[in-house]
Amino acid sequence: MKKQMVSIAAAAMISSAFAAQASADTHVVKKGDTLYHLAIKYNTTVKEIVSLNRLHSDFLSINQKLQIPGDNSPTQEASKPAKPAAPAASASTYTVKSGDTLSKIALQHNMSLKDLMDLNKLSGHLIFPGQVFKVSKAAGSKVNEEKETSVSAPPPSSAPSGNSVYTVKSGDTLGGIAAKYKTTVKQLKALNNLNSDLILIGQKLKLKTVQDSSDSSANDQAGKDVKAESSSSSSVLAEAQKYVGVPYHWGGSTPSGFDCSGFIHYVMKQTGSKMGRYSSEGYYARSFYVDKPQPGDLVFFENTYKQGISHLGFYVGNNKFIHAGSSGVEVSSLDNSYWKKHFDGFKRFY
Repeated sequence: MKKQMVSIAAAAMISSAFAAQASADTHVVKKGDTLYHLAIKYNTTVKEIVSLNRLHSDFLSINQKLQIPGDNSPTQEASKPAKPAAPAASASTYTVKSGDTLSKIALQHNMSLKDLMDLNKLSGHLIFPGQVFKVSKAAGSKVNEEKETSVSAPPPSSAPSGNSVYTVKSGDTLGGIAAKYKTTVKQLKALNNLNSDLILIGQKLKLKTVQDSSDSSANDQAGKDVKAESSSSSSVLAEAQKYVGVPYHWGGSTPSGFDCSGFIHYVMKQTGSKMGRYSSEGYYARSFYVDKPQPGDLVFFENTYKQGISHLGFYVGNNKFIHAGSSGVEVSSLDNSYWKKHFDGFKRFY
């Protein structure tokens, strides 16, 4: 009799374990669920969920049961408190890992992109795994470094008078050259008859017209361009904010539902841009990094629901951005542990 009771108890335990496993392998769709949201929640991809459940579209029904591939324990990244950043003095160097970007390294070490580049004497954004960067000044060297800077640092870059020429170096971009010489990408392309943003190492670029008397008019034009860009950014953000609350829809690019890149395309189109509809990687390839982001710039994220660049939004200032996330169009904070972990950098369209 005692043996029989033990067998019954063991069978009950086994049955309970199987029931728990079955429950962990499935998700019952609730109101507001999307494939994108579930992929993030269960640390998998939309493609894997679609394939495992033989779905023919991204439409989900309430109470629909979905099998979840792989390790299906829900990720809690977004709800965990952000880990405090290590003090700069505790680690004076950082070794680059695969997938790192300068912007991400700077954010992790509470530095600006400019400070990181200046500290390591970098002229471009190209980095390689295994590369070692300084991420804090050595103890006791601050005064010496400041003195050295005050003696040997050249004055702020500006294009000398006359017909100035710049020779392209490794890592250069039109955006970086334009910022360095206080001009715009548009002016550089017009002056050098460029039809695209492609530049080659060793290529010589004119920076100014021959006549010195054009300096004031060039400065006036640059000022007008800056004002125009500021006005354009304001209109982009004003347009973007109209759609807060619009639901997320995979592949969506209209106010009935947006995905992240569809939201960017629609807002840009409504504010006069003729840029085509691209994925987040496509917009990433058509923009350049900025170390001092302005409202209206782009903010990119990587390794969210897939490897590589996979999400983007508009920067609105105060460390916040507006984007089409899993809960629809919303304003989020870069201080959130999930977004901080997947942050790639700030960029601006060419």
